[in-house]
Amino acid sequence: MNSNRKSLKPRKTPVQARSTVTVAAIFEGCIQVLLDGGLERLTTTRVALRAGVSVGTLYQYYPNKESLLSAVLEAHLLTVVEAVEAACVDAKCGPVAAMAQAAVNAFVDAKLAQPATSRALYAVAADVGGSVVVARLTQRAQLTLCDMLATASDAHFSDLGLELHACHLDCGASAGHAGKRYRSGHGSCGARATGRHDYRLSETSEPGPGDCSRQRKWPS
Repeated sequence: MNSNRKSLKPRKTPVQARSTVTVAAIFEGCIQVLLDGGLERLTTTRVALRAGVSVGTLYQYYPNKESLLSAVLEAHLLTVVEAVEAACVDAKCGPVAAMAQAAVNAFVDAKLAQPATSRALYAVAADVGGSVVVARLTQRAQLTLCDMLATASDAHFSDLGLELHACHLDCGASAGHAGKRYRSGHGSCGARATGRHDYRLSETSEPGPGDCSRQRKWPS
């Protein structure tokens, strides 16, 4: 188990602009080879050839094709999470139904932007530690969703921070259904809406510019 996790780790992360471009080309080459022939025909040699780099250059970053695929999967999922994050920031301080609509729309749009790539990567996700990647990025999205909901103009969630560990990114549901859930009193992250502008969480922090000038309290 531990040896498998180690094999999925990249050898190094690109820092300079040139190396970032190189890795982007490797990622694109990996996706193209995967789309053309599936996992069975995907090799580091084919990927390097398609990316226009040497195999040695590819191995500077990724020790094997599993490590490369894991990195490509994470980069793909990160674009989805970042789209949801941006939508959540823009939707702050609005009504909960609008927040749900914005989050769901961003999720669906990002998922449908490259459907063939999504299908190809999800087909191999289980072979390259996909569940670990998904769990990590889902947690990141949960934080953003909870932060957005804490600024809702028409609802408050008394235990939002306390229930953060149970939060689930459920963008697969329709916006209408999500809005109905919130309006009926059940917020995201397992929290329950109890009234307007009444945040009762344990530790106090100063409101930021995205908090609609309202005080928020977060658990330690």
